[in-house]
Parts: sequence; C-alpha cells; structure tokens
Amino acid sequence: MKRLLIALFACAIPSVVSAQPAAGACDRACLVGFIDQYLDALVAQDPKRLPVAATVKFTENGQRLTLGDGFWNSVTGKGTYRVDVADPAAGQVGTFVTMREAPGTPLIMALRLKIESRRITEIEVLLAHSEGGAKNLEALGKPRAALLRATPPADRMSRTDLVRVANMYFSGMQQNNGKGQYPFADDCDRLENGGQTTNAKSVAGRNGGPPRTTKLDPKTSSTYDSMWSCREQFESGLLHFVYRIRDRRYLVVDQERGLVLAFAFFDHPAGKTRDFQTPDGRSLTAGPQQPWTWEIAELFKVEKGLLHEIEAVLERAPYGMTSGWSNWENGMSDKIQYAGPK
Repeated sequence: MKRLLIALFACAIPSVVSAQPAAGACDRACLVGFIDQYLDALVAQDPKRLPVAATVKFTENGQRLTLGDGFWNSVTGKGTYRVDVADPAAGQVGTFVTMREAPGTPLIMALRLKIESRRITEIEVLLAHSEGGAKNLEALGKPRAALLRATPPADRMSRTDLVRVANMYFSGMQQNNGKGQYPFADDCDRLENGGQTTNAKSVAGRNGGPPRTTKLDPKTSSTYDSMWSCREQFESGLLHFVYRIRDRRYLVVDQERGLVLAFAFFDHPAGKTRDFQTPDGRSLTAGPQQPWTWEIAELFKVEKGLLHEIEAVLERAPYGMTSGWSNWENGMSDKIQYAGPK
C-alpha cells in the first residue's frame, strides 16, 4: 500500500507542475510593471506594497538584507533617467535608473527582479554613489536610441549567441593583450556611471589644467585614453590591469532588442599583475597600486554578432567579494553563468 501511494503521488507531480503559470506568461509590459511597482514601493519606503514570494531573496551591493533595509531607509525619490531590459522567457527584468538619496543626492541604481507566478522571488540591487554620473545620465534626457530599438526579426540572435558575444567583451578585457577577438561594431560606444569612456571629445586636464582635445596614439601611448574607440582601447593592450573578471552572471537576455544584462566583478590584484607588455613589446606598469574590485552591472546591445552600445553601473567593493548569488567557486571563476532557456 505504501509503495502504491508513493507511485500515485509521483504520477500526480507533472499535473501539479504544469498547472503553474510559465515564466513567459508575464510578458514585457508585465515585467516592466513590476519595476514600476518596485520603484513606487521603494520611494514610499513600504516593501509591503510588493507582491513578493514567501522565499524572496534581496541583496544590495552584494550583501543579503531583509527587504526594506539598506537603501529603503535613505531613498527620497526617483530621478529622471531609466532604461529597462526585459526577458519574458526567463521571467527576469532589469533597469538602470537614477534615484535620490537623503538629503536629495542623485545616484544610479541597477535593479534586477525575477518573477515567478506573478510574484517577485529575487531582488538584486547595485547602487553607484556617483552624483556626477547620475547627473550626466539625466542630462542625456533619455537612453540612447539603440537601447530602445527592436532588432529586425531576421537579425535576431539566439539567447546563447547573445550571451556568447557579450562574454567576449569580458574575456577580451581580462588580462587584455591587444591580440584577442574583439567583436566591436564601428559605432560601439560605452558609458560608465554616466561618463563617456569611449569616443570622448575631450579629457579633463591634469591638476586643474585645460582639457585635452587631441587623441593619444593607441599604438605608441603608454596611457589608456577615453577618446579612443572600443576597438582601439582593446587593441592597445593597455587594459591588462583588469586582471580578472569573475562571477559573470548573464541573467536578463532580451532577444527582441538584442540586449544582455550581466553582473560581474573586475579585480585589480596590484603587485606583479601591474607589469605587462604592449602588443609591440614595450614593457609597462599600470593600474591600481592596491588590490581593488569593481562590482559591475553591464548592459550590452548586440546585433549581427557585434557589440554596439555598452552601459555600465559600477561601485567600488571590498577586494574579492562575491555577489551573494553564486557559490564561492563560481564567484571566483570567470566562466559563464547562465541558467535561462536556450
């Protein structure tokens, strides 16, 4: 009798599982609506407004907290810049948005939500306390057009290929030697915390001096230049000091718009890792002199196998910290972490 009951229970499991709404049942508008709800509840400092699962997990800058703690205590309002990325197939949605924190200081927030059965099961927040960066984003007025534009159906890539191309960016920067395969489109451009870090028209002068408006030569310079293109920066080999890019989690993949939202950590171990050779054989020393980690959320626009717009939100973190979402081994690895549909 006991075996019969176990067998009957096992047979019943598929019907129970199939009765649950699929992750894709929450379409783009539905997912973006959860971002709206989250921001409204956040500004009201009232997490009870959110439809969360009993097992909801919440992290802020890699630290697991009780929902309602952390930035919920100091938020004062929304900013005016926001770009969303939605993944109905995986039930994931993310946004880069400017916010206000007491006493009204602008900052940038990267937010990721996972939705299951119309409930929020995961909340991941990265706060970049960059007042100037937030103001720069708001000065744009709106996100760059390509981040909002749908990819023509005939040009849409598989989820696997979108992640593969995005990961080539991290792999090309890690211990950069200028000799890798760099899938940059001619119009590739990057913002980091609202700052123009490629194709800049000028670079701030040193020690209060006048800004520099002439590009350095990427083939002979010993100094990395934000006036260079994406390709020039990588082919210069001068990004070698980004020694390790790890805990690479590709969680929101928007096939319709060709967007990939990834979370990762950039390590600068200092010491001997600062010594390297340029592609033409020159010996250089560059990069932070003390161990340093950036916690980063990075958004990639991928079309026809090439990287176009890139946008990053980043905050300095304790050296070697992990996201709070990976085990230690994956958190210290540079392998792709992707658990969504193929």
